[in-house]
This record gives sequence, C-alpha cells and structure tokens, in this order.
Amino acid sequence: MRFLMVHRVSESDPAAWNPSPEFIEKMGAIIQDWTERGILITAEGVHPSEKGAKVRKPRGKASTAVDGPFTEAKEVIGGFGLINAKDKAEAVRLAQQYAELFDEVEVEVRQVVEFDEIPQG
Repeated sequence: MRFLMVHRVSESDPAAWNPSPEFIEKMGAIIQDWTERGILITAEGVHPSEKGAKVRKPRGKASTAVDGPFTEAKEVIGGFGLINAKDKAEAVRLAQQYAELFDEVEVEVRQVVEFDEIPQG
C-alpha cells in the first residue's frame, strides 16, 4: 500500500524554512535508508506559503486564486513523502520515525487510493 505523509510546520518558525546542517544530515540518512529498503517512493520539501497560492472552487461558482502568504494558517505544509507500507499501522510508525527528525511538527498520514479500488461503472 502507498501512503502520503504531509508534514505541517509553523509558518513563522525560521528553522522550518532554513534547516540546519545537522537536520539536513539526519534527513538525508533517513531518505537513503528508506530508499534502499524500498519504503520511500519520493519526498520533497516546499517553499513557504508566501511563494504559493490557493485555488478555491465553490460549488456552482468559478474558481479563484489567492497568492500567499496564508496568514490565517498557524501551520502550513512544509513538505511531503510518498511511502510504501504494509498497512496503516506501519505507515504511522514510519511517520513517527520521520517526525522525530523535527523539533516540532505535525505529520498527516493518508492511504493513497489505488486504481483497482475505484468503483467501475
């Protein structure tokens, strides 16, 4: 099964957007380990919300786009990882291992819908 891990960080925490060499080393080690073990499919960090945008499409209306920063949000997406795990419990254990790299973080774990799970017709 594939699982998406999305980590959220404080928009106002400078360390979230300028990682230390020690953090980069720890992150590199887990990426290498998980890649070699076939756990990690891909992982990326993202820029702060000031470089992003939100697109909203209300029911029955046209979509709109708003440039960041997203000042109403206390936490924003800091990055994501796509992993292989045998079940949700294993994905959560891996997310906990990943979260230990950070001083403070929230990691959401979501199972990816596989094509053969989509109802036909």
